[in-house]
Amino acid sequence: MEIKIICHRCKQKFSASTTTEIIICPQCRTVIPNRTPRKQSPPSGGHYGSSIPSLIDNLLKKLCLALKPATAPGLSSFVYPKSCGLDNVGTLGNKRAVLCGVSYKKWKYKLKGTINDVFNMRALLIQYYEYRDENMLILTEEQPDARLIPTKANIESSLKWLVKDCRSGDSLVFYYSGHGLRQPDFEDDEIDGFDETICPVDFLKEGMIVDNDIYKTIVQPLTEGVWLHAIVDACHSGTILDLEHYYDNNEL
Repeated sequence: MEIKIICHRCKQKFSASTTTEIIICPQCRTVIPNRTPRKQSPPSGGHYGSSIPSLIDNLLKKLCLALKPATAPGLSSFVYPKSCGLDNVGTLGNKRAVLCGVSYKKWKYKLKGTINDVFNMRALLIQYYEYRDENMLILTEEQPDARLIPTKANIESSLKWLVKDCRSGDSLVFYYSGHGLRQPDFEDDEIDGFDETICPVDFLKEGMIVDNDIYKTIVQPLTEGVWLHAIVDACHSGTILDLEHYYDNNEL
């Protein structure tokens, strides 16, 4: 059985099966969850389904448990909220997100799909984790507001906004899709001798944003009980936040 669908982004009309979990618009490739009601009978004693939100939930839980410190000075116990903080709502705190996609469309090293990635992440946060548009900054080259073009200055300003006055219970998201590079480590604090970077749309003129600065901007200011989720889809991004610990699945 098929249903008629209109893409909320490009307004393309098309048909899709009612049994499909996730629908992708054939025109702009936006991911659209299938909201058609259908009867489900979960097997006893476990979770079922393979939707994108459940996969992300499971991954976040595994990462948080893997990174859980062996000791927490001053704390007798440490409890991880459901889904590692993404679905904290109401009185538990505020939700803010900075979503940045850079396509470099005027350059020979342009990327395809980065802006679409941003809008898919926006839809995921709104539909499944109750984030709100008014609490998001979306930076792409297609924005009519010059303050939302992903320049170095605008990205740095947005990151400062993300953590400004954060308090216990807040759930913050930084998502970046674009080029990532590395440069020689001039502060002698990297094991491999290189700082990892992300590349704003004007990085050839204004320079890249290095991991040391990202750490100082959105990690160092965090207060106890604040959840920061950083998802960076770029080369050399494994240690882009310069965290003390990192997750190595080869050691499991």
